[in-house]
Amino acid sequence: QVQLVESGGGLVQAGGSLRLSCAASGRTLSDYYVGWFRQAPGKEREFVAVISRGGGSTHSADSVKGRFTISRDNAQNTVYLQMNSLKPEDTAVYYCAAYLADGADNKYGSSWWGSYDYWGQGTQVTVSS
Repeated sequence: QVQLVESGGGLVQAGGSLRLSCAASGRTLSDYYVGWFRQAPGKEREFVAVISRGGGSTHSADSVKGRFTISRDNAQNTVYLQMNSLKPEDTAVYYCAAYLADGADNKYGSSWWGSYDYWGQGTQVTVSS
């Protein structure tokens, strides 16, 4: 199995930026599609973004498009979520998750939480108004 650990969360002012990291151990992360999800109190888990094994395909939720960017550095076994222009409604626990995949690197990753087999512990992001 692959183990995932998120870091980089914290408290920021509206309009600020954070970069979240998802570091993998136990397996080579290049074998996995990796996504970010978030969950605010009282709300369902929400898809944020996903990246293919080699980074050739990414897509993100409409709510964060143009503000958040997902990327990966397979040499460092790490996936990132760069969050800019943060809004109070971005406040949530952010999770990275992964599922094993193979084949070409041009397929869109899944936006459904049930596709993902491995999850990190989450990191809190709080945006003050």
